[in-house]
Amino acid sequence: MDAPTTTSSAGSDGSGGNSGDWGWFTPSRKPPEDQRAPDQQSDERAPSRPVNPIRPVGTEADRRTPAAPAPGPGAGDRRGDNRRTGGPANTGPAPTGRAATGREEHQRPDEAAPAPQDVRPGPDSPFVAPETASPDAILLRRTMAEVEPISDKVTSYFYALLFVQHPELRPLFPAAMDAQRDRLFKAILTAARLIDDPDILTDFLSRLGRGHRKYGTQPEHYPAVGECLIGALTRYAVTTWNDEAEAAWVRAYTAISQIMIDASAEDELIAPAWWQAEVVEHESRTHDIAVITVRPDQPYPFLAGQYTSLETPWWPRVWRHYSFASAPRTDGLLSFHVKAVPAGWVSSALVHRARPGDVIRLGPPAGSMTVDHASDNGLLCLGGGTGIAPIKALVEDVADHGRHRPVEVFYGARNDHDLYDIDTMLRLAQRHPWLAVRPVVSDGPTNGLSGRLPDAVRQYGPWNAFDAYLSGPPGMIRSGVDALVGVGIPSHRIRHDSIEELAAAAE
Repeated sequence: MDAPTTTSSAGSDGSGGNSGDWGWFTPSRKPPEDQRAPDQQSDERAPSRPVNPIRPVGTEADRRTPAAPAPGPGAGDRRGDNRRTGGPANTGPAPTGRAATGREEHQRPDEAAPAPQDVRPGPDSPFVAPETASPDAILLRRTMAEVEPISDKVTSYFYALLFVQHPELRPLFPAAMDAQRDRLFKAILTAARLIDDPDILTDFLSRLGRGHRKYGTQPEHYPAVGECLIGALTRYAVTTWNDEAEAAWVRAYTAISQIMIDASAEDELIAPAWWQAEVVEHESRTHDIAVITVRPDQPYPFLAGQYTSLETPWWPRVWRHYSFASAPRTDGLLSFHVKAVPAGWVSSALVHRARPGDVIRLGPPAGSMTVDHASDNGLLCLGGGTGIAPIKALVEDVADHGRHRPVEVFYGARNDHDLYDIDTMLRLAQRHPWLAVRPVVSDGPTNGLSGRLPDAVRQYGPWNAFDAYLSGPPGMIRSGVDALVGVGIPSHRIRHDSIEELAAAAE
């Protein structure tokens, strides 16, 4: 991930969440060593499961001629969202021939395609290939640079192909595809961009492969996705697509899918695809925030600062991410802070509908916003809203390890009422003399600090001997990172939620 990251307990419904395992984010370096509990490790390795060759969607000429099929479920305008609930999506085949009126964005213009030209990313493009890039990486990045401005159309066509040509895969996706829509396709593009960084690529894809187990993904599904990827790129990369580009993409996708398949097979040996967890406590803190405690049906290994994906019985196949609100407990219970956002499917169900006795499902733990206990640096923690949940877990983790490192927590909210967990944090500060907690309120009168969270941090310090941790809304993360870099904390010592995921996190 992009620097060590986590996901705030607001989850993908709210200000601090992320968009899930298929979000578009690029790791900048390898995270710490495997964080599974020792009793979850295994020397046994699963046999490699080779992916089938990708079956191209017809010849190149065939693929360029027909009009696109009508988009499948969820392939509409990305600006729509699943706040509009509806009945089951239609999975029947799309009409052949020209798409219906109003679907022009999925068709090629009737006029002849422009003459091929050498499309090169601009200097500020994320797809600029370094001088040491391999020939395949250059071809892949040129294709991505061409389709990036029309990514909506490419994504829509990709899912249209997938659901029309492989309707058996439709049940793997949620009924409403709005939140899901960009994730799979953009994760593939991200992986392709990393094709020359095998260590980072393998880590990125291995986590995706393990995470995809909860969706029911099987090895035989990968070729279908690959052929539809090739079909979508063939249709829209009009100036950069040729036999060499197609061969590069086939090689890249084959390598990508093989890594994910092998990681999934190895994970089967040591962990379930998901955990069942019973709600044992539901505590309302405000009208829209609840603290939910669950008991997993079997041991659940995780580290403080990590997050998990969560599915409720009321919205099958809709997974949202929430951070653990405590360090691992001896009783095995897990806690989450959830804020219900307007029309948020999962968050509203958890806050307003869930009760003790209900059973939810948990995916595997993920995220690397964890404490390096080999370091003597202090911890500077910024938590906004329900982003205070993983910050609290980090504080408990430091306390559990018994090393009295200085920990400075800045807890931000709009008003005093929204500081829903301030009493818990102040009790921790009374118990541990190495911990300081400073509430920061941006609107209205307060007994704490007034103003924006990053501005408050600038008033204190120096912070050169601290590692920084941020969790909260995307705007807070962006401004917080800028402020921390401005006061001299190196970027590699700033750990935070992935901004790309957070920006796409609303339901």
